[in-house]
Amino acid sequence: MFAQKFSTLTFSTENTYALINITDELLKLVKDSKIKQGLCVISIPHATATLIINEDEEGVKKDILERILALAPKKDYKHNRIDNNARAHIISAIVGSSKTIVIENSKLKLGTWQEIFFMELDGPRAERRVEVEIIGE
Repeated sequence: MFAQKFSTLTFSTENTYALINITDELLKLVKDSKIKQGLCVISIPHATATLIINEDEEGVKKDILERILALAPKKDYKHNRIDNNARAHIISAIVGSSKTIVIENSKLKLGTWQEIFFMELDGPRAERRVEVEIIGE
């Protein structure tokens, strides 16, 4: 039987740039949904943040942040005259604000070293949200 569950993760961020591992929270949502096979759609309703999937190792995370920030070097962007966060908007547009992951046997089908991260690009922020839709049977 088809089922659908909606959830929202809410948290604050402390730094301008950060990778925040949200894997455990997502795994719990999938388990609690009781959906055995399906899809987990994760999206963020923010124009200055993004989602990535990769390894949770300090060197890898530092390398990823460094290379992603290089996608939009610091400079005088037109939007910076408004709120000085054009760099965050550009990176978010390039990397994307959603991921879809297969659910198999009530677990996210991730690789051995894969973790899911919310990437803050314009912090600190009092509230950031991750919207989660779990679909399946």
